Amino acid sequence: MAVPLLPDASLVLHHVGIVVDDLDAAVARYASLGFAPAQRFSIPEQDIVAVTLRAGAGWVELIHPTDPDGPIARFHGKRGNGVHHVGYQVADLQATLEELTRKGVRLIDTVPRRGAHGWQIAFVHPESCAGVLTELVQTDE
Repeated sequence: MAVPLLPDASLVLHHVGIVVDDLDAAVARYASLGFAPAQRFSIPEQDIVAVTLRAGAGWVELIHPTDPDGPIARFHGKRGNGVHHVGYQVADLQATLEELTRKGVRLIDTVPRRGAHGWQIAFVHPESCAGVLTELVQTDE
């Protein structure tokens, strides 16, 4: 029997992050699909502009690089438009990061940082999640 990667039994899918080259065009396409109105955030410490769209209980996060040499721009240069990461909501992000560290999980962030909406976020390295960049999110909702 496998031990859960994350200690939070109420872990839920929070959002899917999608990198796009034209943010306004992507927002218009998602709006035409019926997604709720978007909120735009500039996040300079991550070299992105993000637009979040409500998708039922979760979110779609469209991300566009602002630094042509930054990590999101490099990702986009290699892979083009598409899924960048998957986000999961946790109740206590710091405790989750500490537990994952004890389990030997490779983390990109060992301490939470701020993301869109003021959410606390941290990333798990793709090698720890079958090649998928994984974001952990604490929303305090």
